[in-house]
Amino acid sequence: MTGETSVRVLIADDQAMVRGSFRVLVDHTPGMIAVGEAANGREAVDLARHEQPDVVLMDVRMPELDGIDATRQICSAPSMSAVRVLILTTFDLDEYVYGALRAGAAGFLLKDTPPADVLTAIGVVAAGESLLAPSVTRRLIAEFARRPEPERPPHRSLDGVTGREREVLGLIARGLSNTEIAEHLHLSLATVKTHIGRLLAKLRARDRAQLVIVAYETGLVGDRRPGA
Repeated sequence: MTGETSVRVLIADDQAMVRGSFRVLVDHTPGMIAVGEAANGREAVDLARHEQPDVVLMDVRMPELDGIDATRQICSAPSMSAVRVLILTTFDLDEYVYGALRAGAAGFLLKDTPPADVLTAIGVVAAGESLLAPSVTRRLIAEFARRPEPERPPHRSLDGVTGREREVLGLIARGLSNTEIAEHLHLSLATVKTHIGRLLAKLRARDRAQLVIVAYETGLVGDRRPGA
């Protein structure tokens, strides 16, 4: 595969050994190339702006500017609209996961993820999909349910979303894949993709990860009733 078609990856982590390990992994994978390394969030933003990578592999805890703020700056900048961020986390603090989703992150990886799964995740995110495992969404739902009601932004609304689209949105938020949603609702895969496309447009969501946030914030999932 030529460089023109390679997935371009920027690696941001404050530990040189971790950056080096990921760089070796990426550079030795056909169809991928590392285009830079950042030791802190500020460097990550600057390099992302300059290099325009397909994916930024972003650590959370970094000096000067943490990974959440760096993700927010990258994902909110029109000049970097094509850059996708894949967060590296231990999931020790659910607040980080929730904050990263709100900031625009397209997915999450544990730092001890096997190398083959890291490469798969990079490919998934580079292709425009979001990486949200069911275990992650369960944690997010639990975290959101613990929050006081006033923290739910008032501008989030499902006005204009059809009943079927709400069903699809709820299943997305619970971590189901497109195939699983199709099986659950007895729909074709193409129909599920159509519903998701409409949800993205109606809710002005950048990707699947942001659809999950809308589902939490509107109370479609994670409501506080006993047994919910």
